Amino acid sequence: MPSKKELLDLQFVDARHKLIDIAAFLDRIERHPGEDDYRFEAMKKALPILLSDRPDRARAVLESFSDHTTELSESAPFQGAFGAALPEKELRVDS
Repeated sequence: MPSKKELLDLQFVDARHKLIDIAAFLDRIERHPGEDDYRFEAMKKALPILLSDRPDRARAVLESFSDHTTELSESAPFQGAFGAALPEKELRVDS
């Protein structure tokens, strides 16, 4: 099993790059006009999980983006995925 130092030696620069990329993305979103939507809110909700001491951060972040509804929809309002759970009001399809 590698030590923390060995993991840092191998993966620090890549992780640093990803954090800078996320920071740049957040900066771009903040600089542009318009309302935040559910995806930006989902991202902000997931960020504190990264700073937590829990041993299951990756799972917790993934679950924070997941749709936890249990009721099936009669039809899909769209084909594809958005990467974050839509708010309930946006999931409903009017017949």
